[in-house]
Amino acid sequence: MHLKVVILYNDPLPDRYHAMGESLAELGVMDEVRAVQQALNELKYTSTLIPVRPPLSRVNKVLRALDIDVAFNLFEGFDGSPETEGQFAGMLSKYGFRYTGCPPSALELALDKSKTKDLLIKAGIPTPKYQILNRETIKAFNLSFPCIVKPLAEDASHGISEDSVVNDFTSLEIQVSKICSLFGGQAMIEEYVDGREFNTTVLGDGRLTIPGISEIVYTLPSDKPRILTFQAKWEENSLYYDNTRAVCPALISAQEKRKIAKIARAAYKLVGCRGYARVDFRQDKKGIFTVLEVNPNPDITPGSGAALQAVSSGMTYSKFIKKIIDLALKT
Repeated sequence: MHLKVVILYNDPLPDRYHAMGESLAELGVMDEVRAVQQALNELKYTSTLIPVRPPLSRVNKVLRALDIDVAFNLFEGFDGSPETEGQFAGMLSKYGFRYTGCPPSALELALDKSKTKDLLIKAGIPTPKYQILNRETIKAFNLSFPCIVKPLAEDASHGISEDSVVNDFTSLEIQVSKICSLFGGQAMIEEYVDGREFNTTVLGDGRLTIPGISEIVYTLPSDKPRILTFQAKWEENSLYYDNTRAVCPALISAQEKRKIAKIARAAYKLVGCRGYARVDFRQDKKGIFTVLEVNPNPDITPGSGAALQAVSSGMTYSKFIKKIIDLALKT
């Protein structure tokens, strides 16, 4: 089947992440774009690249003029305006395009980590206790240490460093102040689960498949928290990058695989995902798998967890990309 595909993605322009030394994640989108386009070439599909630049309103004319079968949506929202990720998917829906990945509702929900966690809690899906705090409300803290401090509405591990795990109130105040100043004025504080870490991709709409499960294995010095920092994901030759690796398939029992798959499917449905998403877990001291995050439209570069899991299930990378497109065409 010969398809006309457009790849839509963030044009990696200078932004606030450059100023805070975290621009590598944004520049990494081009690795993803090139890999997807190469896969499309192998599939004999016709592909066109369109970088998306702010403001979002300027994209309207471009979209209306497209003559395509499917849009491969790699757009992740503009810097400082994360809500534009969902708005852009909404535009694709408005113009009647079939497009890869999750619908606007799932992208918008997952962006607000507190709303997602509230849904998980209400549905009885284990997730760490949390609070949303800022400089003015920090005295209302009532969780148990250790905790991890995160930006409320970011991905790609922006704002996550070895200082993110705090063991006392003074450290908590410092980290909350830092995150609030850099990332929109609010911070999410979670009780830190220091256990094995897993993630899995969920594929599908009605029938959901789990191509594989990865474990994030840390070989860090004992005084460093075992977390997936920005360095671990993006900064080669750093301590965290060199001592963090994904093992796929994860070395766990068949029963543990079934538990992770069951929870991942439930979380995927709860958020309203479609096409593909990744669910991140930690296993606590009691052996319970707790959901850390649900990530619609996660990174799908060849070295990503999603791609590793697809390959572990017997797919080539190009077949994985074809699967994502086939799911888009069914909607």
